[in-house]
Parts: sequence; structure tokens; C-alpha cells
Amino acid sequence: MLGKIKLKIMTIALIAVILTFFSQGTLAYYSTVGNATNVVTSGSIRFIIHEKTDQGTDFPKEGVYIIPGDIVSKRVSIENDCAHPFYLRVKIVYGIDSKELSAEDCFKLNINEELWEFHDGWYYYTGIVKPGETTPNVFSHVEIVGSKVDNSYIGKTLTLSVIAHAVQSENNPITDNNTYTASGWPKE
Repeated sequence: MLGKIKLKIMTIALIAVILTFFSQGTLAYYSTVGNATNVVTSGSIRFIIHEKTDQGTDFPKEGVYIIPGDIVSKRVSIENDCAHPFYLRVKIVYGIDSKELSAEDCFKLNINEELWEFHDGWYYYTGIVKPGETTPNVFSHVEIVGSKVDNSYIGKTLTLSVIAHAVQSENNPITDNNTYTASGWPKE
């Protein structure tokens, strides 16, 4: 009788082991693997460079005729045309249609140095340009330096171009209130 009890216990133990083995296989069928894809879309930064005269009209696209000593009205400002605030910088690029002559020396600009800080060849706006805002003028007049523009400039075309870059100000801290320390400024 002791042998029958041992045989029953062995049989029950064997059934328990087999059930455990099969139940582990069954549990595997109920596990699953899932993937989640998160899409992050960055906003875009857009701005408009305004070039106006003292009268508030657009600066002529064909330019203006000048003589040495002239002071030309050219008010340059930048408008934030997007939903994100940004830091802003501008570069003044001088040109001439003759390689022997220097255009940079021919112009004198009245840069608004209270709000535009010069660093590494760029003028950085010292604030944040919020959506819909327009910056104060970078400059408002261009003087044609009479002592530099002599007869060798007759018939030549002098150009003064404004290039602007902007980077987001959201989650982009700056050091010591210097907007030129912001991250993301593009290489030239």
C-alpha cells in the first residue's frame, strides 16, 4: 500500500511537472512585442527683410544714382514672419563691379549700436524677435564717402547687400545676454 501511495505521489508530481512545462509554453503565446513611432516636427523660422526710405516707401530695387558726399535714406529692419521667437543677426556685404576698387570704404553706415552688437563680422540684434514683431532699424542712412569715391568710380556700380540669419530662441539659452552665443548659427 505504501508502494501505491508512492506511485500516486510520483504520478501526481509527474503530471504537475508536465503541466508546468506546458503552461510555460502556453504563457509564451500570450506575450507580445510592440513598437511605437514618435514623430517630432520642428517649426520653421521665417523673416522678411524690409528696406524702406525716409518716406516709408520701398527702397528702389534698381538702386539709386549717387554722387560723392550723398546721404541715401535706406532703413533696414527685419520682421518675424513665423510663430516662433528667434535671435537674429545681419551681415553687410559690399560689392562693386570692378576688382580694382574697394566698395567697403565707399560707404559709411549709421548702425544702431544700442540694439545691434558687432561680433565676428555680423551685427547681432540684442533682443528676441517675437512673432509678428519687426526689429528697430539696423541702420537708416548710407553716406557715400566723398574722399573715397573719386573719378575712378565713374560708371561703376556699388552694391550694399544685407544678409540675415535667425535661430530659435526657445530652449536656446545665451551667455551674458550675448545673442551671438546662441546655438545653431549657420556657417557662412
